[in-house]
Amino acid sequence: MVVWLPRLQAPADPLVEQASEAVEAPPLTPAQAALDRAISRIGGTFDGHVGIAVRDLAARRTLHFNGLEQFPQQSVSKLWVALTALDEVDAGRLDLGEMVRIRPGDLTVFHQPIRDIVRRDGSFSADYAELVERAITQSDNTANDRILRRVGGPAAVQDFLDTHGLSSIRFGTDERSKQSAIAGLEWRQDYAQGPAFFEARDEVSPAVRRSAFEAYLADPLDGAPPVAVVGALAKLHRGELLSPGSTSLLLGTLARTRSGPQRLKAGAPEDWTVRHKTGTGQFYDGEQSGYNDIGLITSPAGRTYAIAVMIARTREPTPVRMEMMQEVVRAVVRYDEALPAVAPDAG
Repeated sequence: MVVWLPRLQAPADPLVEQASEAVEAPPLTPAQAALDRAISRIGGTFDGHVGIAVRDLAARRTLHFNGLEQFPQQSVSKLWVALTALDEVDAGRLDLGEMVRIRPGDLTVFHQPIRDIVRRDGSFSADYAELVERAITQSDNTANDRILRRVGGPAAVQDFLDTHGLSSIRFGTDERSKQSAIAGLEWRQDYAQGPAFFEARDEVSPAVRRSAFEAYLADPLDGAPPVAVVGALAKLHRGELLSPGSTSLLLGTLARTRSGPQRLKAGAPEDWTVRHKTGTGQFYDGEQSGYNDIGLITSPAGRTYAIAVMIARTREPTPVRMEMMQEVVRAVVRYDEALPAVAPDAG
């Protein structure tokens, strides 16, 4: 449960780094031991399969519950698309001011506020800066997939992750392909209109739906270990993934996230800063898949923690899921309050 992740030179993967260092982990401090117990209690008493990871960026200590397993990300993966796009900006291959027109053929599935504009006006024009804003803060699937196409598709995002020592994080594929596969369907563009996707999904036989749902959860194509996710957030925070300007832009965007206000964010005191990205998967036969929130929370004193709470599957109602996530944040706040006053660290 306890993982010591010191800063190494260009680690190949957070899991490799964790495995090689765990045997030499120093003893937990009393505050760390209390947080470790809290994480274990929260994860162990939740009725569902959950992974939790918390990284104290100053202490460079990561604690986790089921944190090495692959959990479905769902829209958490939009963070990796945004990172890849901003890496393209840093390399001079993309200008965020570049304009793009979204047409009916670009629409996707599920949450996509852009669709209402396209329905009304026939198309929607925006620059890539606005699409990044919409993809992160509103979790707009169409905005995300249009950025994904511009940066080179799923392979380009996975290459970004692999290049930055995050290869245990699987990007997966675009929203249309992913959500169709989980539902036991093959994508058709007319599914992007109105209730067509839901109607088609309802026509899929229970055996096919169950098989597709279970196959996704058994080996999620967009899987990520919570330990790797908090490792990525730590790298982002300390400026190892992007230029200073792009790092600041993305952290600011994450602070404006509108989705999931009752998940991690609701557990933090008002004077804490929360920068986060949610993910929500499909619901089938009473079970929710891929219900997540990951992010960076910062105390008024400037001490920052990376948190990932990822639920693979559960039958618990939404308020119970949200309360569990809030309790993780409250445990981190209690841990922070037990620490001596020290200068913040970007580690």
